Amino acid sequence: MGRITETIKALIIVNVLFFGFTLLSSDLAYRLFSLYYVEHPNFQYWQPVTHMFMHGGFMHILFNMYALWAFGSPLEMRWGRKRFLFFYFSAGLGAALIHTLVNYYHVHAGFSELLQAGMTESQIFELMRDAESQGRSLGHYSVNIPEGVDGDSVGSMISSYMSTAVGASGAVYGVLVAFGMMFPNAELMLIFLPIPIKAKYFIPGLLLLDLFSGVTGFSLFGQNIANWAHIGGALFGFLMAYYWRKDSFNHTRWD
Repeated sequence: MGRITETIKALIIVNVLFFGFTLLSSDLAYRLFSLYYVEHPNFQYWQPVTHMFMHGGFMHILFNMYALWAFGSPLEMRWGRKRFLFFYFSAGLGAALIHTLVNYYHVHAGFSELLQAGMTESQIFELMRDAESQGRSLGHYSVNIPEGVDGDSVGSMISSYMSTAVGASGAVYGVLVAFGMMFPNAELMLIFLPIPIKAKYFIPGLLLLDLFSGVTGFSLFGQNIANWAHIGGALFGFLMAYYWRKDSFNHTRWD
């Protein structure tokens, strides 16, 4: 960690401006710029990009912007502005893609189960609309489903359809992975575990926690965390950083 680079500073300013807009506009900003499920009527083509600048609260944006400064500035100093921006947005879009694919799987798995139980498509969409009208808080709804249908599968379907993704976390996870590949012996710490751990151990451990949470639904860091978006950003970040390193592209700046 050191001085903040110009591109990182600009990204932080844009994130803060978006956050200020959400405080002033209430739900309008979230409806416009959060990432909705692709078959949801509120989905818009710009949301895979704009959701990277949206945050759900002060601590959310604080942690993301701190990580962006701490791990992104060394990468920009190594790569240059254009290359870093390409990497950052590619990781963020990759996160949105993986998050959306997982939601698509859950929605259509539940959809198929309800179709097999005798419900029609219109009845299923009405069921999801009823759940959504009861409140945006996931899990706080009551719907009637046919006997014999797996309630967890339907719950995952409704949650995936209703949920929105916000935050720079996916892009930041890509940055975090690239940082770990470039500076594997840098020592990092969790706030609640103030023990220095080398990046080459710390970052894979963090990703394993996200994978565990994504598969089991149990999270050590709270609910409503887009674990698959984190994994998607990390995966795309790893692939790009690995390819550039393999191609010896680290010695060439785009600026």
